[in-house]
Amino acid sequence: MWKKKAGKISPDGRETPIFNSLHKEKETGTPRMGGIIIWVSALATVMIFWLLAEFWPTVGTAKMNFLSRNQTWLPLFTLLVGSIVGLIDDLMQVREGIDPKKAGLPFFNRLLVVIALGLAGGWWFYAKLGMVAITVPFGGSLFVGWLIIPLFILVMMALFSSGVIDGLDGLAGGIMAIIFTAYTFIAYFQNQVDLATFCAVITGGTLAFLWFNIPPARFYMSETGILGLTTALTVVAFLTDTVLILPIIALPLLATSLSVVIQLVSKKLRNGKKVFLVAPLHHHFEALGWPSYKVVMRYWVISIIAAILGMIMALVSQ
Repeated sequence: MWKKKAGKISPDGRETPIFNSLHKEKETGTPRMGGIIIWVSALATVMIFWLLAEFWPTVGTAKMNFLSRNQTWLPLFTLLVGSIVGLIDDLMQVREGIDPKKAGLPFFNRLLVVIALGLAGGWWFYAKLGMVAITVPFGGSLFVGWLIIPLFILVMMALFSSGVIDGLDGLAGGIMAIIFTAYTFIAYFQNQVDLATFCAVITGGTLAFLWFNIPPARFYMSETGILGLTTALTVVAFLTDTVLILPIIALPLLATSLSVVIQLVSKKLRNGKKVFLVAPLHHHFEALGWPSYKVVMRYWVISIIAAILGMIMALVSQ
């Protein structure tokens, strides 16, 4: 589960010398694929309670079974597909990781999977769940009709781009646990108990992973964790009709994606000049000399504040 050679390639295909110098030892000295803990534990929990309800039907087991067509089928499906694709990418990286430019699944292939998932999810919401409008916080509903499908794809692609937040010990795990905790409460207060349970299970799996990922990390989440979580998060945001509040609840993810976009645009339009020492943003602070744990803890603080604000907005604007 270890990479053979340290190094990352930026989205524009160039090497990242500053990142490589900061993470040279950790990249090859820490095993990957810790995200397996998250999605396997979630799947096991779902299946245990479903099997109990199927083979030992009582009022209690029926209530504990949270696998339902209208609330948890789609987020579980996207979690598993995203995680398995991420696992393939991770396996290719550790087996073929001598040259970072050739290691893992090509970015375009992973993007195609995300687009396909977004298309399937958008169609499900439009055709099966009849979702044709989204809630505007404190402004009623906005009718979008069939445009819900491309909107779903765009949101899933945006969250996919935020997967680069998995770069410091404890960072991605802590932030994703906070975000799914927020959605646990949002779904519960919307009386979507099955979805709330699903989000709570994801939170529990992420915290189990985080226990061993707190600095110094004993393993990394890597693509098999972050890809599944971001795709499932897209579905959860649409199921709770909080897609316009998602940028607040997931503010660190938004900041991470924007920092990469800003860096790429700046290098393209300003003859290679950069805005940040290195992108994404958390590595910029690291390059400034901040200890990685300082960056992570402050991200956690900001994430908690943003999640609370987002929860308040979601609950008040219903």
